[in-house]
Amino acid sequence: MSMEKKSLKPKKTNGGDKKKSAVKNTGFVFLLVLIGLVLYASANQPSSLEEKPYSEVVARANEGNYSKLIISGSSVEVVEKDQDKPTIKSQKDPNSTIADDGIDISKVAVEYESADDGGIWLQLGMTLLPVIIIVGFFVWMMRSAQGQGNQAMSFGKSRARLYGNEKDKVMFKDIAGSEEAKQDLQEVVEFLKFPQKFESVGAKIPKGALLVGPPGTGKTMLARAVAGEADTPFFSISGSEFVEMFVGVGASRVRDLFAKAKKNAPAIIFVDEIDAVGRKRGSGMGGGHDEREQTLNQILVEMDGFDQGANVIVLAATNRADVLDPALLRPGRFDRRVNIGLPDRKDREAILKIHFEKKPLAKDVDLDALAAKTAGSSGADLSNVANESAILAARHDRKEITQADVTAAFEKVAIGPERKSKIMSESDKEMTAYHEAGHAIVGHVLPDSDMVHKVTIIPRGGTGGVTWFIPPEDKSYHSIIEYKDVLARMLGGRIAEEFIYGADRVTTGAGSDLQKAAELAREMIVNQGMGKKLRNQVFHTEEGMMMERMVHEKQFSDETAKIIDDEVEALITEAADRARVVISANPRKLDALKDRLLEKETVEAEEVLEVLDGSVLPKEAKLY
Repeated sequence: MSMEKKSLKPKKTNGGDKKKSAVKNTGFVFLLVLIGLVLYASANQPSSLEEKPYSEVVARANEGNYSKLIISGSSVEVVEKDQDKPTIKSQKDPNSTIADDGIDISKVAVEYESADDGGIWLQLGMTLLPVIIIVGFFVWMMRSAQGQGNQAMSFGKSRARLYGNEKDKVMFKDIAGSEEAKQDLQEVVEFLKFPQKFESVGAKIPKGALLVGPPGTGKTMLARAVAGEADTPFFSISGSEFVEMFVGVGASRVRDLFAKAKKNAPAIIFVDEIDAVGRKRGSGMGGGHDEREQTLNQILVEMDGFDQGANVIVLAATNRADVLDPALLRPGRFDRRVNIGLPDRKDREAILKIHFEKKPLAKDVDLDALAAKTAGSSGADLSNVANESAILAARHDRKEITQADVTAAFEKVAIGPERKSKIMSESDKEMTAYHEAGHAIVGHVLPDSDMVHKVTIIPRGGTGGVTWFIPPEDKSYHSIIEYKDVLARMLGGRIAEEFIYGADRVTTGAGSDLQKAAELAREMIVNQGMGKKLRNQVFHTEEGMMMERMVHEKQFSDETAKIIDDEVEALITEAADRARVVISANPRKLDALKDRLLEKETVEAEEVLEVLDGSVLPKEAKLY
């Protein structure tokens, strides 16, 4: 696992943006023209004039009732006496003269104006304006429909992101740990770089490699490193991006993805979280017509179809290999399975050095000690510790990251942040101190338990206090005795409350401890074959979807289920009895650790060993 380097995707051309901008500008200009026409029409609208027959206008003009006649073509406007503007209008024959009409020019003044056809053009414009608006609306609708059609046509296209042109490529040397996985994937790199080397001796290039491991162990980074080492295009997509609500879209995207990869061959297709589409067929409600199953069928065909000459390798990552379809895992599809486990101490130290490489560290920072304490942590967890350390240093205005920052960051990531603002009563503090002291003394006394690392009554995360045990070294296997000691120390807090306050005064503070103890006991009986009556027998239970659990028949009888429940109960009862024996034999040490916790709130490992020095292990506690 290494520090992830961000890929620089090629910048897209802005031709589409320019086209959209031009369309928007055209629409804006059209709107301005429309507003201008409306304003012009409003400004040039003639005032309302009284309309009279032309014969009446001529008669009244000859009587001397009008001061002026304004003639413009066939239009006549009349200005009455004592008026400045026309108040009457009429229409005449445009081919007749005033002499023909019988107007006495001695009685009324006649003024001629050139005929203005603007009114006609305005009327024509106002007539055509609604037509233009309707036509423009339909044109816009057709363009919108065409755009949606283009989107519909691209709906079945693959959404895979293409890498390979970025400057800072991820290489194997950038990834700490996972040496075995890198060796397995190095052959994939050679297949891509030198295919003739293998084809010359009749070897077939593997179609795919499945990366299996817990979350945060660097599966995606290793896939990126394969592309970087081989210097080939890298198509990355998530399994969930194949499946949509429309039937056939997933299969279409699979076909398009493989077509793009074949055009860029040699190339790598990386499918992250492949279990989203690669689950066992026949478990869904849709049967063979389920969209997810159709997508899986298309993947199977593309990986091992008739086209055998394409130099395309599929890498996939998952942390649920047990739910994948057997046809996906057979040779010819995913030929290789690369297991990527949690890093050991040496790898953790190397990963921490990479993540702290560009961070200013004080001289007192001990990464080796931090690697020793972080057993069971993934590369992502260690990256988070490094980042939290830098955040704490910056928060306290320090230029360097100190050991205190690293320790606080590790504890924050591992057991949650401190909640010092939570106010607890004195009685609650005392009860919490007894509870955590009970965990500590049972874990300290029992020989096969891990070492106490820290005890605190400061609430952290969702707990009221924490007793933290860390193994002295990485372990691959655990014995029945070790598990029983773990069960006993889990119940030590509840038994300490019972010992001090009485059985009827125990609190809900042990709820999380009891849940974890029940899960561990059932794991021992069901999956590890560690029961007395059911020794060396395991009972698989379905962990898939509800429909899968309903369809698959339970693999053991109701009588066996009753025996399993009895075995779990016996383990819990035995663990409680052993914790009770230890606490009853060391009441003074219990009180001493309680007092120290009330005084200091947090007690480190060295001080816990000092306080609990001289604790005894009764003979009856050794019975298993």
